[in-house]
Amino acid sequence: MAALTIAAGTGNWFSALALGVTLLKCLLIPTYHSTDFEVHRNWLAITHSLPISQWYYEATSEWTLDYPPFFAWFEYILSHVAKYFDQEMLNVRNLNYSSSRTLLFQRFSVIFMDVLFVYAVHECCKCIDGKKVGKELTEKPKFILSVLLLWNFGLLIVDHIHFQYNGFLFGLMLLSIARLFQKRHMEGAFLFAVLLHFKHIYLYVAPAYGVYLLRSYCFTANKPDGSIRWNSFSFVRVISLGLVVFLVSALSLGPFLALNQLPQVFSRLFPFKRGLCHAYWAPNFWALYNALDKVLSVIGLKLKFLDPNNIPKASMTSGLVQQFQHTVLPSVTPLATLICTLIAILPSIFCLWFKPQGPRGFLRCLTLCALSSFMFGWHVHEKAILLAVLPMSLLSVQKAGDASIFLILTTTGHYSLFPLLFTAPELPIKILLMLLFTIYSISSLKTLFRKEKPLFNWMETFYLLGLGPLEVCCEFVFPFTSWKVKYPFLPLLLTSVYCAVGITYAWFKLYVSVLIDPPVGKTKKQ
Repeated sequence: MAALTIAAGTGNWFSALALGVTLLKCLLIPTYHSTDFEVHRNWLAITHSLPISQWYYEATSEWTLDYPPFFAWFEYILSHVAKYFDQEMLNVRNLNYSSSRTLLFQRFSVIFMDVLFVYAVHECCKCIDGKKVGKELTEKPKFILSVLLLWNFGLLIVDHIHFQYNGFLFGLMLLSIARLFQKRHMEGAFLFAVLLHFKHIYLYVAPAYGVYLLRSYCFTANKPDGSIRWNSFSFVRVISLGLVVFLVSALSLGPFLALNQLPQVFSRLFPFKRGLCHAYWAPNFWALYNALDKVLSVIGLKLKFLDPNNIPKASMTSGLVQQFQHTVLPSVTPLATLICTLIAILPSIFCLWFKPQGPRGFLRCLTLCALSSFMFGWHVHEKAILLAVLPMSLLSVQKAGDASIFLILTTTGHYSLFPLLFTAPELPIKILLMLLFTIYSISSLKTLFRKEKPLFNWMETFYLLGLGPLEVCCEFVFPFTSWKVKYPFLPLLLTSVYCAVGITYAWFKLYVSVLIDPPVGKTKKQ
């Protein structure tokens, strides 16, 4: 706290926050890392030692290259630095290779790339309305937002313990959002187009970008009531946006188009042969659907309505990534999840077009697109919840209602990431870091909106407090019961289903808020 006071006096509080979290990341270097560490090491080896024509065909390792071309080129550039640390990590046949130098290089490469994330957070802070400015530094919305983003618990454990490169990717997304807030639409569109060719999961929020840019940039004027003025359409701006997207796509996919490899690239990017859910169910609608199917199948067996010989062998609670058939409820296909996702996204897109609320409306639509895709998408990873949590952080410091939704979503979403760190040494680390972040988030936002109604009702408070007993049962009680052998997947099932309830509630609550809020034009008139 003393350090922050000194930093505030010199105006360098943001630098102090960024430096502090960087030091924490360095302390996490020796911790457990997941198979994603080997995934990225293998990609370093593929891009360094093989010609581009073999990048999306190489299959020596099970961890084949399945990210878009810009990320492949990113790994290629990294590999030319990696060779000065340990040349052996760049051998494609050195499967599961992990020397101390390899560990240091990969960990520090993630930390270094977070510079872009830090810059993006700084730019986002400039876009925050300063009406709610407290006397103390720690009560200022910009300070709170900086902590919520820079010290985000989920991003810390996913990138700097579990191991991935999400920081700089979210940096690109936040920077594109900041540019749209600053009415620098072409820059925002360019950054998002680049982002899509780094990691295709961001396609989830592409509808929000497309509709917002068309509505607020290609149409240059509105009527007094906020509705669109059709004669203000600019063909020049549409062509400019299309040209940006085309050139970025051509730069990314052009080499593979020339090699006649686009079908192979897309087959890697969209592997629909994987099952509906990941090994650990993401806490979404399908987790609830799977759990209901499991309950109905148990009841059916008890009442002898079902024949045990007809129950599919691929159990949804086996913890394996595979295709399976539901026992009682209809089995779900990729097409069904696509239809459900589109239906879930459409109302938010409708509101963005017909009830314009400026950049804030765009941000809420983006969050709903991310959440809807998380709720109903095919083979969703639990880490994808961060795609909704981080942009929601920007909304949380501007309106009490959004702050309430943010706290429920973040607390539940972050807890759902706990199974990623299943080793004993990381148990106190994840519990302590989440407690610190959650306590700070709740206390700071309560202080910011102290003149308004409480952020939680009794039901929401009861639900969030229930995460404590759930953690005690899963981590400290279950391992010592006889159920550990018979039902090894039970803690993951309970965690997924419990968190799915909270995330579904946050999604529904945000949707209701978006649907009932009036357009900007009508708000001003009132």
